[in-house]
Amino acid sequence: MTTKPALTLYLAAPRGFCAGVDRAIKIVEMALEKWGAPVYVRHEIVHNKFVVDGLREKGAVFVEELEECPDDRPVIFSAHGVPKSVPAAAQAREMVFVDATCPLVSKVHIEAQRHAEAGLQMIMIGHKGHPETVGTMGQLPEGEVLLVETVADVADVTVRDPERLAFVTQTTLSVDDTKDIVAALQARFPAIIGPHKEDICYATTNRQEAVKAVAPKSDALLVVGAPNSSNSRRLVEVGAKNGCSYAQLVQRAENIDWRALDGIRSVAITAGASAPELLVNEVIDAFRARYDVTVELVETAVEKVEFKVPRVLRSA
Repeated sequence: MTTKPALTLYLAAPRGFCAGVDRAIKIVEMALEKWGAPVYVRHEIVHNKFVVDGLREKGAVFVEELEECPDDRPVIFSAHGVPKSVPAAAQAREMVFVDATCPLVSKVHIEAQRHAEAGLQMIMIGHKGHPETVGTMGQLPEGEVLLVETVADVADVTVRDPERLAFVTQTTLSVDDTKDIVAALQARFPAIIGPHKEDICYATTNRQEAVKAVAPKSDALLVVGAPNSSNSRRLVEVGAKNGCSYAQLVQRAENIDWRALDGIRSVAITAGASAPELLVNEVIDAFRARYDVTVELVETAVEKVEFKVPRVLRSA
């Protein structure tokens, strides 16, 4: 019998579902219980194929635009948030709709609105085309929110009045990269107003900190998450920047590139905020099948955040 090579798995914590994702999935499940299938969901409720497929099997229908939804069925808006025009259009059609926007994204929306009411033009630090960025920029009229993605973008941005500016950020960015962009904004526009409390959400920050703790001691890092998940992709980048020579994003255990892991002795494992723990366990089992595994938990924070679902579902 061949003996399996020894391998240490460093399991990062916190990892996986955050409170906003948990709430969004619950909203779809409760809506299906309350109104029966089909319930329509505009955009993927969270960025994870496994989660979306599971809800689809229960009767959720995922569409990209509100126009694809019938008037007589409930529609849910994804956790990433939507432009103001979307609920307005649903109201005009007298549709039943439930907003599953993460409360921490809603906080950024309210912030942007407040600054605009004070006559400030907004600069948003975010990724172009990401649903959260589209949703936040869509809270205000065209041209009122300018997008910057990099430090280089800050030098090129054209503002109305450098003395009357504020900035907000996407909630799932790299904490370290964002610091550099904020510093560039403050250097170019000393009067710019920032958020009272950082916009990058607690879950993004905590998962990045946990990766920073496991990356230096690991030969490789695997992040369980979807390729369209911003926070998952940032975890891969954070691992690579913090001493991990090989970092890979995997949706499922079947996506692991075993050849790239040949000869390794330690692997760090984490999961993006929209990846279920079940998929993490699947990855650990795949390692157990090939290696003599020792699992070590590396916990850098304990999360106790919970968000209530909207009242319309609580009264089910």
